[in-house]
Amino acid sequence: MNSPVASAGSDVSLALFTPARMLRQRLLVAIIFVPLIFAVVAYGRWVYPLMITIFMTLAALEYGQLYQRAKLRPALPLLVAGVITICAGRALYQFSVGPAILAGVLLLSMTWHLVDFERGASNSGLDFALTVAGTLYLGWIGAYLISLRQVPDGEWWVLLALSSVWLADSAAFFIGKRWGQHPMAPRLSPKKTWEGYLSGVVAGAVSGAGLAALWRIGAGSLSSVTAVRGLELGLLLGVLAPLGDLGISMMKREIGVKDTGGLVPGHGGALDRTDSWVWAGVLAYYFVTVFTI
Repeated sequence: MNSPVASAGSDVSLALFTPARMLRQRLLVAIIFVPLIFAVVAYGRWVYPLMITIFMTLAALEYGQLYQRAKLRPALPLLVAGVITICAGRALYQFSVGPAILAGVLLLSMTWHLVDFERGASNSGLDFALTVAGTLYLGWIGAYLISLRQVPDGEWWVLLALSSVWLADSAAFFIGKRWGQHPMAPRLSPKKTWEGYLSGVVAGAVSGAGLAALWRIGAGSLSSVTAVRGLELGLLLGVLAPLGDLGISMMKREIGVKDTGGLVPGHGGALDRTDSWVWAGVLAYYFVTVFTI
């Protein structure tokens, strides 16, 4: 029979093993994917927007399949086509063709779900809303990562925004798991705490300042990327980007799933990974265009 001391020791070992395993998974993913992402961002040209388009398309597929589990019928072909068209339009023509694309998405989506209702669908109004919302969120909002790369010093701003969000998210996860006591959103994400959130805000600001100073070496002395701007952007992202994480958690909690997919071990699917990144693209784009250009 196991002694109480042995049982307690096993519980402690298990408690330590789980965070350690999560840390190893995250480090392994970082070692594999971070150099690749940095290389693609630095190279730019057609490779970078293609990478963003592929990732957002995978997220759109997961989004549609997520709601299909709830017996709803968002139009997967339109979700995919809409995201691809919006991303391609943003890459080739920036915002000039955006309104026309959005009008086309709305018209095609309405037509699709009118026909679907005639064929027996019972929630076509809600299905229509899901199709449009998914296309806008993952296409229009996601494409800001493409737009950010197009601004002056865009490659450095993309690297700064994504790195700051990743480091803030990691700090919030590990510090919240170790010392978090006060739940932040117990219904949406029970493991998130205010301690973790505030740690993420601080980590975002500090990493933003430090990384901006580092990136400035490569960008040059005339670059708009400075430590002060990096601190400001990192702070902004640390405060607001977690709302994207909670938004995806809301969708998963409503459907009753843990992850939207298994694309990245230890990180879930593409939709799981877009949570903070898409808002990092939007916030960084308007920060740069309003305050540095």
